[in-house]
Amino acid sequence: MRILFTLLVLLATFAAQAQKFSAPELARWKLQAQRVNIVRDTYGVPHIYGKTDADAVFGLLYSQCEDDFDRVETNYLDAIGRLAEVEGETALYHDLRARLFMDTTRALAIYRKTPPEMKKLLDAFADGTNYYLATHPTVRPRLLRRFQPWMPLMFSEGSIGGNISVVSTER
Repeated sequence: MRILFTLLVLLATFAAQAQKFSAPELARWKLQAQRVNIVRDTYGVPHIYGKTDADAVFGLLYSQCEDDFDRVETNYLDAIGRLAEVEGETALYHDLRARLFMDTTRALAIYRKTPPEMKKLLDAFADGTNYYLATHPTVRPRLLRRFQPWMPLMFSEGSIGGNISVVSTER
């Protein structure tokens, strides 16, 4: 009985770790990947070529994941205010600050109202990242098993306002 229980726990753990993508999604991503060419120069810098802007975004995120998936995931955990789920309670105030600037409900509402051309770019972001996960089953995300197209909208600090993550929570 104990062995059966242990096997069930292991099976449940493995199932929870697996990325679940549908056959139509995988087929669509594979077609898009065929429209992208990623060429790395002698320094390893990726040069991404695509037939459309969305294809280039797809390739950009795919190559970023190749270089450092952990950093990509951490950036989005940070932006969506879910860092404490993997780093513990020391990140709670950081998450609270992130959620004060933007919340996922608002980001999803903005995504739904986004013009079609921009939506293609946001979809390509998620598709490129998810295709990377689908084609690299040994990569184990700490939390995000599927990236959503509204996630880039959570980056609300902009390039001229500094970096809110360095603002002290001690004040």
